Amino acid sequence: MNTQQLKDDFAKQFGAGGRVHIIRAPGRVNLIGEHTDYNDGFVFPMAIEPQVFFVCRARTDGKVVAKSSLFPGAAVEMSLTGTITKGEPKWGNYVRGPVALLLEKGVPLVGMDVLIVNTLPMGGGLSSSAAMEVGTTRSMLALAGQEMDLSSLALLCQKAEHKYADVPCGIMDQTIVAGGKAGHAMLLDCRDNSKQFIPLNPNDLSVVIVNSMVKHELSGGEYAERRSQCEEGVRHFQKSNPSVKALRDIQIAQIEQAKSALSDVVYRRCRHVVTENTRCLRYAEDLKTQRYESAGKLMVQSHDSMRDDYEITVPELDYLVETAMNIKGVYGSRMTGGGFGGCTVSLVLPRSVDNFMAEIKKSYRGKYKIDPVAFATNATDGASVVE
Repeated sequence: MNTQQLKDDFAKQFGAGGRVHIIRAPGRVNLIGEHTDYNDGFVFPMAIEPQVFFVCRARTDGKVVAKSSLFPGAAVEMSLTGTITKGEPKWGNYVRGPVALLLEKGVPLVGMDVLIVNTLPMGGGLSSSAAMEVGTTRSMLALAGQEMDLSSLALLCQKAEHKYADVPCGIMDQTIVAGGKAGHAMLLDCRDNSKQFIPLNPNDLSVVIVNSMVKHELSGGEYAERRSQCEEGVRHFQKSNPSVKALRDIQIAQIEQAKSALSDVVYRRCRHVVTENTRCLRYAEDLKTQRYESAGKLMVQSHDSMRDDYEITVPELDYLVETAMNIKGVYGSRMTGGGFGGCTVSLVLPRSVDNFMAEIKKSYRGKYKIDPVAFATNATDGASVVE
């Protein structure tokens, strides 16, 4: 989408004139390391080409008015001088939260008209929520002439999701959306926020995302329930070792030793997180050393663990992964995102991409009478000011 089209669309919604800024915030796909971030673990995301644009202009009356291309006719309005509370429409909470927390930090904001133009599917597990939060924050800062370091920005947006969207997410999504690096995936240590960028060679690998078109909403309680079950496991291990802070501090042998003392559900939740951390670190090493077959096997193991131990897949996602692994030129495939619908991510030989997408679409349509959306993507930079 070109900048002139974005400006024309903005003018139709808010009128012409004034200096218009354009900010982009990418989506993300997590290659491996699922539900480990809020357990102080390791994750391996990359920023992707589908993105959200924020076309914005300063206002002088201290109001913020947001409109979205996905929800035509619904405007979200708030005042910088009043109390900002969460409310309807729900998508507006991803704008309200960052604005409220910027004010709380004492950032001298100005009012804003903003048109949000989205090429990311909502609820597809590609982090449209973090893109909304990071893009809103970058837009408000740009209009106010203010800067914020990437770690602080990510933490502010994570807090906004906790308080305004009621999703107790980890730090991964906001970190990669704010600080992705083109051509690279990010190995993120969610305990100390240290980052290692691993190059993805487009001559060797293509990252293909398939959207099952099955929707999910993480504030439905499943996410919070999984987090609570992990915390229950942590409390058990803290009885014998008070230095344990999170499942990050536990080894698989300890999980097995504690099997009889834990409920079956908590045992399996803990087993997923601990084994997923190990898989994530091995996967990053495999990509670094071009051991793509090994990396692909780790992706399938990750999916199996999410299906059996964490119980966050759905039949449609299981079918997409199983189908992918029967197509020539596919190294690995797994569900990606919070679960209960959304997308799969697959590592595919570049020359096999077209055939992979054609076969998986045909098979899925035949099974579920649903047209999935499939696309290959490169790793992109994090959020930035376009103009």
